[in-house]
Amino acid sequence: MTAQFVLTFGHNALMLLLAIALPALGAVMVVGLIVSIFQAVTQVHEATLSFVPKLVAAVLVFALAGPWMVSTLVDYLRTTLETIPSVVG
Repeated sequence: MTAQFVLTFGHNALMLLLAIALPALGAVMVVGLIVSIFQAVTQVHEATLSFVPKLVAAVLVFALAGPWMVSTLVDYLRTTLETIPSVVG
């Protein structure tokens, strides 16, 4: 196992993590921005007003993109486990 292999493996893992987290984080960020603008305009500052829409957005993203996220993680895990014998042996 070379240092280049380890760095490439870590880079691929971080890129996969970013790709899987991006839809949920992006949706929650957009909804949070919209709610913040609404709170600033109406001067209504209630904690549940900012929490509930973000939670609903995250659940919707996981419902829509969840199968893609799981299949991507399973493919990565399968590839990783299939690589172990060639690295060790």
